[in-house]
Amino acid sequence: MALSRTRRDTGMNYWPGFVDALSTLILSIIFLLTVFMVAQFFLSQEVAGKDTALARLNAQITRLSNLLSLERTGKTSLEDEVAHLRASLSAAEGERDRLRSAAEGAQNADTGKAEVGRLGSQLDLEKEATARAVAQIEILNQQIGALRRQIGALEAALGASEQKEKESQLHIADLGQRLNVALAQRVQELSRYRSDFFGKLRDILGNRPDIRVVGDRFVFQAEVFFDSGQAVLRPEGRAELDKLASALIDLEKQIPSEINWVLRVDGHTDVRPLTANSPFKSNWELSAERAISVVQYLISKGVSPQRLVAAGFGEFQPIDTGTTEEAYSRNRRIELKLTEK
Repeated sequence: MALSRTRRDTGMNYWPGFVDALSTLILSIIFLLTVFMVAQFFLSQEVAGKDTALARLNAQITRLSNLLSLERTGKTSLEDEVAHLRASLSAAEGERDRLRSAAEGAQNADTGKAEVGRLGSQLDLEKEATARAVAQIEILNQQIGALRRQIGALEAALGASEQKEKESQLHIADLGQRLNVALAQRVQELSRYRSDFFGKLRDILGNRPDIRVVGDRFVFQAEVFFDSGQAVLRPEGRAELDKLASALIDLEKQIPSEINWVLRVDGHTDVRPLTANSPFKSNWELSAERAISVVQYLISKGVSPQRLVAAGFGEFQPIDTGTTEEAYSRNRRIELKLTEK
């Protein structure tokens, strides 16, 4: 048992603290990445919707462009037809004038008059056809103007959509920056309360060899609370937990409610297997039951359940990889860590 030992650690192992600090940093980075991924997911949904709208607008512009091309082709054909009719009209008028001159000098005046009448009728028909063609060209010009106005409106809508997308991206970037600042402030504030809490615990528990501060956590040798292979709290362990419960109740009053913190109680064992008559199936189960026993006792002393977490790590997180009895004793432990949910 660690309580009966007279040997003390000859040096301080800073490696677990470094690992925990690095783990906290990695968890923070993972959390930030998760937030950015969620933000990117919603942004991609919004951009996908805008891409669909842009595709529809582009398709409509293509259809309108094709229609405009067809109208222009039709206009060109009509203009060619009008030019042809005007040429025919000029030729007919020239023929009429020639015949009229010939009719005036002909001996048979009645025959000349009949011919001139037929040419006049033909000229009237050609003038009427020309007028109809000109009217159709005017209608086509009006339609082309309307199409151009519609294309201009669609281009304006595309420009507004692109501008809105740029504004959304800037807004999301600003939100991400503000979130980073808020998270950094929360982490810094919780670190201050953690330092105050651990300082108070040092004063309460005193300088004991079986209770150490490693990085950002308190480490109790398992023998402080439990007999070998058991998960029932010893009377001496309850006395130590009474001190811890008092400090936690004071801490709850000090930390602002908007900081979402918990005290995590971690159970650890050494690597050696349990005995055949052990009530537990594995070291993992033993470590979890020990953590739960500590949490339940703290709750019975008035600590809020929502501020406590019990976790069992079995033999899989050793702080000493040696195979000596001293190494095994160091690995059998209960750790307390003040952290965010």
